[in-house]
Amino acid sequence: MKHRGGLFLAVMMVLVSACVSAVGSGCSGLGPVLNVGFYAFFEPVSYSAAADPLDPMFDSHRGYEADLLTAVENMDGAGLRFQRRAIGAWDGIWFLPAGDDFDIVGGGITILDSRTTDASGDRVVAFTSGHITFHQSLLVRAADADRLATHADLNSEVVIGALAGTTGEARFLVLAGITNDDGVLVAGVRVETPGGTKTADGTDAFYINAAGATPGLEDRSHVHPGSQDMPQVIYLGAEGGEAELIDALTEGRIDGVARGIVGNTVAADASAGALAVTALDTGTDERGGFAVAAGNADLLQCLNTRIGWLTDNNRIGYPEWHTDPTIFMTRAQLWNEQN
Repeated sequence: MKHRGGLFLAVMMVLVSACVSAVGSGCSGLGPVLNVGFYAFFEPVSYSAAADPLDPMFDSHRGYEADLLTAVENMDGAGLRFQRRAIGAWDGIWFLPAGDDFDIVGGGITILDSRTTDASGDRVVAFTSGHITFHQSLLVRAADADRLATHADLNSEVVIGALAGTTGEARFLVLAGITNDDGVLVAGVRVETPGGTKTADGTDAFYINAAGATPGLEDRSHVHPGSQDMPQVIYLGAEGGEAELIDALTEGRIDGVARGIVGNTVAADASAGALAVTALDTGTDERGGFAVAAGNADLLQCLNTRIGWLTDNNRIGYPEWHTDPTIFMTRAQLWNEQN
């Protein structure tokens, strides 16, 4: 009996040690409070409880990513707490953890290797494992749904709105034939900027992609097509988010909005039949994640371990959360019971 008891104790010590290792993996020394920045205008993935930056509720995080991070906070073993601050400007938001203000930044950011390096080519940020999948689409007025059913239906008379620097913009430019797959603008495409109108010559001296744009094109306001079978592109929402695009669509100032299926579906559902989603892009899967400083391997491992558990290794995502917004907290409670 002493031998069997000793074996049982040894096995239990191994199991306890494994559980402690799993709970604490990568989370030691991170500090009790981490600063999290979140994009304020990407409902329902990540958004602020108040649209006005002067409102005390502007820093109150809401949406899918908010619930995911709250569940991380409630998982035993790491003692993590997040101090969250809303960010109104999208441009280059993923680079913020490379500075001193934020440990983590999110907001429906598509994971791209080109978004990890700065202008000097240095790798300054890293992304967690993906926790949400995006597909691009168009949001149009319901009366135009048949006329603008696919990207092939677009022409120079059609005006599409986009938020600069997003994968919604970059993928749309490819699908509309305005750029090639690398973001190089087709010869003859004209781009309005504060410094004047620039005309692309078909070389990589003129490019727009999800990681950036040719110097001088960053503050673009209007893209004019290089041929009759390309649409125009208007840029809105640099400070107020994609709500400006929705307003322009409903007011008839633009004909469509190029962005992900998640946000477009929510806007269509809220429109009481006035808006519709078309031109779903199934050719490319985009994965969204959180950005951290490139050298913060412990934080990256800590987040990946916990996000992997909460999403059941990517088997739980936005559709499941949309059906049951408590699903991540339920998974956190299961973690606590098992550890």
